[in-house]
Amino acid sequence: MQAKNYPIKKWAKDDRPREKILSKNTMHLSNSELLAILLQHGIKGKSAVELAQDIMNVGGNNLNNLFKLTINDLKSIKGVGNAKAATIMAALELGRRRNALESFDKSIVNNSRDVAAYLRTLLRDQPAEVFAVLYLSQSNRIRFFHILSQGGITGTVADPRLIVKKALDVNALHLILCHNHPSGNLQPSQADQLLTHKIKDAARLFDISVLDHIIVSEEGYYSFADEGNL
Repeated sequence: MQAKNYPIKKWAKDDRPREKILSKNTMHLSNSELLAILLQHGIKGKSAVELAQDIMNVGGNNLNNLFKLTINDLKSIKGVGNAKAATIMAALELGRRRNALESFDKSIVNNSRDVAAYLRTLLRDQPAEVFAVLYLSQSNRIRFFHILSQGGITGTVADPRLIVKKALDVNALHLILCHNHPSGNLQPSQADQLLTHKIKDAARLFDISVLDHIIVSEEGYYSFADEGNL
């Protein structure tokens, strides 16, 4: 173990995270060492690896919890400013998107289960409600995925006019609405149901159909279509 506050550049080459990843394999590095490479450097009196350990501690040394951290959570750690926080958030989002593609590696939507797994991976870590729309072609091929709002669902932030406009812009004929419930409760609220039918009615005027509205959480998913609630 390296002495505390001993600069990484003076460590043995085999112990330096960057040199280790170049000469060996990513599998040889701990989570803190991988984070240290993203951080690039530490702060006065603390190496990048020690700063990375502080970040892991905030997440309870659990990678799943790390994905739930916000920019402000990261910036609350001494030595983590805008640049470091942004770099970490970008890396986590890439990992999240890669996991989402693993759960849904098709370009065509065939059933609610597959698309729910994809959406759940993308949205389940969000600390607040996020409303998104999956835009599909006539043959249910994915054309675009768009997050419209964060922090709550209201008629203002999930404006049907904006949803229909985007559908026309990307030449989509089918929509799948989606939002997350951070509380874990998968049952749709009255507001969820009213908004769903409001968007459905608006889209119908342009011969665009709403195929489903999927609610996701860590507990699973709820499909309006599967439950006959559409």
